[in-house]
Amino acid sequence: MDGQKRQLYWTRLDNAALIFPAAQRRHWSNAFRLSFTFADPVDPALLQQALDNCAPRFPSVIVRLRRSAFWYYLEELDRPPAVREDSYQPLTPMQRSDICRCAIRVLYYRSRMAVEFFHAVTDGTGGMVFAKTLAAEYVRLRYGADVSASHGVLDIREAPRPEELEDSFQRSAGPVAAPRDDGNVYRYRGTVEPDRFLHVTLGIVDSEALHDRSRALGVTVTAWLTAVLLESLLELQAQEVPRRQRRKNVKVQLPVNLRKLYGGQTLRNFVAVANVGVDPRLGDYTLDELARLVHHQMHLSINAKNMQAIFTPNVTSQRNPVLKVVPLFLKDPIMRAVFDTIGERVSSMTLSNLGRVELPEEMAPFVERVEFVLGPQSTAPYNASVTSWGGRTFINIVRNTVEPRLEELFFTKLVKLGLHVAVESNDRA
Repeated sequence: MDGQKRQLYWTRLDNAALIFPAAQRRHWSNAFRLSFTFADPVDPALLQQALDNCAPRFPSVIVRLRRSAFWYYLEELDRPPAVREDSYQPLTPMQRSDICRCAIRVLYYRSRMAVEFFHAVTDGTGGMVFAKTLAAEYVRLRYGADVSASHGVLDIREAPRPEELEDSFQRSAGPVAAPRDDGNVYRYRGTVEPDRFLHVTLGIVDSEALHDRSRALGVTVTAWLTAVLLESLLELQAQEVPRRQRRKNVKVQLPVNLRKLYGGQTLRNFVAVANVGVDPRLGDYTLDELARLVHHQMHLSINAKNMQAIFTPNVTSQRNPVLKVVPLFLKDPIMRAVFDTIGERVSSMTLSNLGRVELPEEMAPFVERVEFVLGPQSTAPYNASVTSWGGRTFINIVRNTVEPRLEELFFTKLVKLGLHVAVESNDRA
């Protein structure tokens, strides 16, 4: 910059992010975590240098939350946050004061580097681009590898591209709005941990064996895992509600990367969700039935026209001239009420699969794991997230309750289906 101070970037929240600050609670923030485990212990000083080097390339990520009279917005920081040692648990709640200082965290523990994002900043796809680029720069500094800018790693010597900073919802919205789900779904409760401790149970499965199970039915890995999750949720509800006619629909929410449908390279949120599931009052379902039902529901839901109709109502509301001039202190309680009654109550939980992670060949030998942890919902204890790297699939199930009921059912089912599952957990003794 030839010694001149660069003008800092700022932007209003993208359409998906608008509701997240209002929905935040003291014990819950809508956040997710991406982590890379290296071959050797992390050098904190080199990780900090890598973050410092990457920061100018990501003005929409190294940000803090600010508020005006009418809207929240994100403001780029003049310097990145200090990296710090990881906590006793992932995704400790981000307080409003934390987010107003910096809306991401960069953490390390032994050989693991992790980045935790307040969801208003970006989605899993955008977050992965940042995490990959940070990991690549760390590998360059730590091991002297000349890592190419490929497979989602950006060239940090380049200036940010305008298309990376756009709110792609505004470009892609259409004229028709889809009806809202009714929200009459089963939601497991459990006994909430008094100190809000977040349990993470990781199941590690051979990726090829997992693909063999899904290919045998002609469905994707996401559809097959969703079917196993639905079967587990159906069993949980049957134990709690013996009378079939009183049971509710069981649905799993699947985030959809809209870049694959509409193009674009935004590093901000550009995701919508498809709800798939069954009505248990109609009878029992085999796993094969569930897998095929999920497969067909995904094909019906996940297409450009249907996804457009799902997110268009939110864009229409954002463009409403009356809503634009409503003060933020009045918007906040309204948006929170909408989130509580509509946002989460349309599904039993979320399963987010970022798929097979690809890395430049120069950095691949130094990376042992790539994991994704999605925080729990605000009013239900469970969520699940998946990544695959190095021939292994990493399935993380999080909960904030005492009883490990769902994960026990789910991983036991995988074992009974012939998969070898290595299970790790941060549960307290």
